[in-house]
Amino acid sequence: MVALRFICWMALRCGRPLTRLILHPITLYFLLFAPTPRRQVRRYLARAIGPKAGWRDGYRLLHNFASTVLDRVYFLRGRMSLFDVQVQGGEAVEADVRAGRGAFLVGAHIGSFEALSACRQQAQAPVDLRLAMLMYPDNARRINAVLEAISLPEYRPHIIALGRPAAMLELRDWLDSGRMAGMLGDRTLAVGEDDAGQRGNRVQIDFLGQPAWFNDGPFRLAALLRRPAVFMAGLYLGGNRYRVVFEPLADFSAPVPAAAAPAAEGGTPTPRRARGLDPAERERRIRDALEAYVRRLEDLCRAHPHNWFNFHDFWLEDSPRA
Repeated sequence: MVALRFICWMALRCGRPLTRLILHPITLYFLLFAPTPRRQVRRYLARAIGPKAGWRDGYRLLHNFASTVLDRVYFLRGRMSLFDVQVQGGEAVEADVRAGRGAFLVGAHIGSFEALSACRQQAQAPVDLRLAMLMYPDNARRINAVLEAISLPEYRPHIIALGRPAAMLELRDWLDSGRMAGMLGDRTLAVGEDDAGQRGNRVQIDFLGQPAWFNDGPFRLAALLRRPAVFMAGLYLGGNRYRVVFEPLADFSAPVPAAAAPAAEGGTPTPRRARGLDPAERERRIRDALEAYVRRLEDLCRAHPHNWFNFHDFWLEDSPRA
């Protein structure tokens, strides 16, 4: 926390251009003295870029990550004028917010989630674009401490800690008030870890040429709340440029047709349940949404390979259970 407060003080007192100079020694330090993340970065870049990926690509990815971490200070302080932010596909999300339906966003550890706050400045008319972040309790406690250290209250996202009995009601009420809620979908617990707080199924899907585990919990949540699920990413394009991308993944707001009972002889089929949902159709929609999410994440990793900030053993190659 001392280091965070110092960086925040330096960023606000010395300005972004000068503070960015310290990112190079920080990046070089982690490139040289963090062997485990370096190994995972090398594996990822070899899949996203190919055999030509080298140490310069690793340096660039780490420097991009450091840049987005520094820029969080400015986004969470409302200093939007420092950035050139393009918003792509935001009209549909803004329309859902205006209509009071809220927006359920599924992001990834790609680029900057905080860049979403720039959408407030670019809305066509005054609209409440406050964001709630859904995360598991340990992460929620850590991020809350960080946000307290660096952000202004009006720009601080609301945190909903998953795994609590009231979390679902809190999320439903937040969306019903016409606001945005988002969670990151490219992390899942490793095989053998305690998954008491993990919701949904772990599903193995080919990602960048090799099977990887993903969790369908975000889409089960969207299906339970009957909300459209929208992919969101805040891509860092270098310098002070960002591009915030919204793309629809699945619409769970439409009811799933109930299965029909077999027709009696000479009669017509009748629904099994008057207002029930067909479990098989619901499962198919959830699986399709998860696969669409993985394909979109894969496309972005290939198009912007220096934006995906997962520095752990994502493909479980170091795990004895791999």
